[in-house]
Amino acid sequence: MRRLRPRTALPPLPARNARSPLAGRSPRYPRRSPRCPLLVFAALTSLALLAGCADVDGLQSEGRARDVDAPLVLWPRYSPAPPGRDENPVALVPVPNVPRIPSGTMADANPLAVLDADIAAQGRTPPAPKAVRPPELHDITGDGKANLIMAVDLDPRTSELRVYSVRRTVVTRVLVLRGVLAGVDLAAGHLVIREPTKDPRYVSVTDYVWDGHSMTLWNITLDDARTPQTPRAGGGSP
Repeated sequence: MRRLRPRTALPPLPARNARSPLAGRSPRYPRRSPRCPLLVFAALTSLALLAGCADVDGLQSEGRARDVDAPLVLWPRYSPAPPGRDENPVALVPVPNVPRIPSGTMADANPLAVLDADIAAQGRTPPAPKAVRPPELHDITGDGKANLIMAVDLDPRTSELRVYSVRRTVVTRVLVLRGVLAGVDLAAGHLVIREPTKDPRYVSVTDYVWDGHSMTLWNITLDDARTPQTPRAGGGSP
């Protein structure tokens, strides 16, 4: 037979007034702040108030938006041919019947002789000297040598602008424009042509720049109209 061992007596429980290191301490459980429900309630209240404000001051409908129609293209299969040599304002055209210029600068040319020869080569009568504005010499091709800028007033409103350069000792027209010249400016090598529009508050601004081979149309914009500039001593841009 199996002999049973006597049970070991359990040690007596400590008295309540015994000084135990754990006496008087309760188990450490994470405490929940009693303010948490108040914070949640405040947050919900704020959201409710914001939602109420959005209903009053938020986006509101102003009715049906206006219908926008796409542009109607007329004759979409037709396009203009590129401009011919006589129609291209930036075509390089050698001016006949004028001396070559070995120095490469238009400062050594006779401005009126160049202008008359160029216009005569187009089959037109050279203008009267009083219709020609004072010539301007400025470097607009970036080679450090002067170019010639001429303007002819064809009538009290319309004018013609012509620009000449020396290309391999040959006097060459690099730009010709006809229009209502409200102003001609030079800015950082750009030649800026200002013309009036139907609205007297604005002018059309056409910007040309030398690209190394020819004068290129750089930009066309609108600008505020301005009062005429005071002429500088010795002439100046209109």
